[in-house]
Amino acid sequence: MLQRPQRGDPVWIWVLHGWEGLSWALLALVVLITVVGDTPADRKTGILALTAVLALCYTLVRIRPGARVRGPYAYLCLLVAVLGGLSYLGDGYGVFYTVMLTQFIVFADSPRGAILFTGLGALGITIGGSLREGGQADAFLGNSLSSLGVWAVAVVMALLTPRALAQRDERAALRAELKSTQRELAEAYQRQGAAEERERLAREIHDTLAQGFASIIVLAEAARSQLSVDVHRSGRQLQSIEQTARENLAEARVLVGAAPSSGVAPGSVSATLRRTLDRFTEDTGLDVTADLADIACDQPTRIALLRCTQESLANVRKHASATTVGVVLAHGPGAVELEITDDGRGFVVEDSHGFGLDGMRKRLAEFGGGLTVTSSLGDGTRILATIPLALDGQE
Repeated sequence: MLQRPQRGDPVWIWVLHGWEGLSWALLALVVLITVVGDTPADRKTGILALTAVLALCYTLVRIRPGARVRGPYAYLCLLVAVLGGLSYLGDGYGVFYTVMLTQFIVFADSPRGAILFTGLGALGITIGGSLREGGQADAFLGNSLSSLGVWAVAVVMALLTPRALAQRDERAALRAELKSTQRELAEAYQRQGAAEERERLAREIHDTLAQGFASIIVLAEAARSQLSVDVHRSGRQLQSIEQTARENLAEARVLVGAAPSSGVAPGSVSATLRRTLDRFTEDTGLDVTADLADIACDQPTRIALLRCTQESLANVRKHASATTVGVVLAHGPGAVELEITDDGRGFVVEDSHGFGLDGMRKRLAEFGGGLTVTSSLGDGTRILATIPLALDGQE
């Protein structure tokens, strides 16, 4: 038995159930006319009894469709008998076969069952009407032809209904698949976002806190070794340790959201890099030459250039064993270029897969820029970072 239509069901299913409700309204109207009309009392009683029994059984089936005795097919058998009885009792009552046609489709659970019972219904009204007209052969033939015409319509309806239901089920499956895909995409985007955020935090920690702690360790070791030899120099190194620790604390507050922005002060990128290079010279004693053009750029770009500078200088301090470092900041064609060179031991670029260089590449890629690393053993290292700038070069 077809269930009540749900949202998203094909129009054909709604039409079937709407027609089913309309059939009862028409039946009630005809019964009312019969009651107030001049139909003979015996026929009137029979018509009212048949319609009452049919309505009662319909209600029971709708309430308990799974019951054996009053199941859908039991109701259809009763419907065939009632239609035949009404055709016998009243002239023109065979039209109720057409009116109640959708009930055969709704209550049958297969096209074969619907076709069978609509055929039985056509046979019932044919026999009932023919008997009422005297049971002559010509009456039976005429009633048979009209019943066959309606039954042909019923067959078409019975064949179309499963197709409409299949479309409904297919659409429901597609909607369910779409919701599942959307949910999976949302989960994938969430996982990707979490992974990207973890990577960003790891890069920020490496470029700020980790580098700062490394500087503190180097300065502390140097201060301890010079404490009995050069107290004044050890004092400067302790001051550098204190300043680096304060900067690390500020960066830590930025990372956990306790500070409004990065510790990079606003202004020209050259001024920002100059302070970093002065600190590097003070801490390491290396000779640093700098040619820094006065380029105005937004704060994210200044931070990216600063982090690349800090990472490059940290690598020089830890690995290069260099004596001189050169830093050039220039305005290239549509981009700002930062070049950092050293005369250290160099390395094989193809064999280098450090977190620092990869972090610089990813940071620059976020701005549409790039990183070029040139080095070989014994020939020093050249780092070239480029970041595209807006036409006006302003924040």
